[in-house]
Amino acid sequence: MTTDVPDAGGIPGRRSLRPLTGVLAAMAVSLTGTRVSAVALPWFVLVTTGSATQTGLVAFCEMTPYVAAKAFAGPLVDRIGPRTVSWSTDLASATAAAAVPLFHTLDLLSFPLLLVLVALIGAVRGPGDLAKMVMVPEAADRGGVPLERAAGLAGVTERLASTVGPAVGGSLVGLLGPMTGLVVNAGCFALGSLVIGVALPRGMGHAADETVSGTDGTDRKEQTEPGYWRRFGEGFAFLRGELLLLTVIVMVGITNLLDAGFNTVLMPVWAKESGHGPAAIGLMGSVMGATAVAGSLIAAVAAHRLRRRVVFFTGFLLAGAPRFLVLASGAPMGVVLAVFAVSGFGSGFLNPVLGAVLFERVPRHMLGRVNALGDSLAWAGIPLGGLITGAAVAAVGLSPVLLAGGAAYFLTTNLAGLRPEWREMDRARGRDSSTPVPEKEVGATSAHHPTT
Repeated sequence: MTTDVPDAGGIPGRRSLRPLTGVLAAMAVSLTGTRVSAVALPWFVLVTTGSATQTGLVAFCEMTPYVAAKAFAGPLVDRIGPRTVSWSTDLASATAAAAVPLFHTLDLLSFPLLLVLVALIGAVRGPGDLAKMVMVPEAADRGGVPLERAAGLAGVTERLASTVGPAVGGSLVGLLGPMTGLVVNAGCFALGSLVIGVALPRGMGHAADETVSGTDGTDRKEQTEPGYWRRFGEGFAFLRGELLLLTVIVMVGITNLLDAGFNTVLMPVWAKESGHGPAAIGLMGSVMGATAVAGSLIAAVAAHRLRRRVVFFTGFLLAGAPRFLVLASGAPMGVVLAVFAVSGFGSGFLNPVLGAVLFERVPRHMLGRVNALGDSLAWAGIPLGGLITGAAVAAVGLSPVLLAGGAAYFLTTNLAGLRPEWREMDRARGRDSSTPVPEKEVGATSAHHPTT
């Protein structure tokens, strides 16, 4: 159902939920494929090589190009338009993902070739994830949806993918082998490309207008489009001046590193050593994802009434250290699932809070480059997470690494919370997302792959 409403420029427009639904649908299918692959690929490497170090190396080779490409893609997303970037990169991801099972079937998949393919997947997936998130505020405007609610719905979408993806991935790997999971991953990327290219309304997701102030006090579009490096520099300068942003990036960067090692190495090694197998990885991920959906739904409905700092740090307290400690304790599977359920519920509140602050603080025409840089700085440790964790497990064993990881997670989030600049997170509420302000939130944990 649509209603006539004035758009942002005062021209009568049509309010419709179709744009937001389309963006969220594309996010859902591509993220689900990624979560399936997150079970299938590490398990494939672990059972074929028997090496936790090589398993971590594969994760490193995927996430390093992901972070690097995302960091430098922001100006291009702003210049070309997120819609074009999204459908084209999803199509490239589908092609690269499909090549892995194809070459394996033909007995041509050497380990170096696998590293090349996963690096290619990471390089194109980063800009694609960024482009979808950049379209969320525009889609919210077109549907008359508050930004905190739109960010919450994006969080719900991600958490649903984190529920369905591991369950499907664990089942496929257990029943049909890991290559089937990678075929599903390729199909999901192809479907995401189709949704963006066909389902979104015309005129959505194009390049953002650059405006400058004229001598008469009015805004006008620049006659000469700024170059790539100027756009990049503007985004970097915007990020550099905000103390809250820098604190959040450091904190989330450390927790992202720990999460990467946990997901790509510690969980598969624990599943193998405990005898629970890949189905347990899927079950744990699905339980955590299901309760995270509940947390994200509550955040989508009530986030504007809650104190962001309290919600944020409580979420991290539940989502972080308990997962590491319960696996180290040797607790029965029922207890493990209960802890993962509580952790998932806490994690569901994180990205809606961060996403809302990002959307309301960053000028709309700079959203791509600012979000890209914030994400990439916060995700810089992710490629190292699997690599460092794999080497640590090989050196000292699983339990000591789990205990050290849990302690590091707890100290990082609690010590960071003592800093005074976090008060800015609560004061951010109520600003107009289209108004440039000299402060910025964090693109630290945007939809694609959040902090936990």
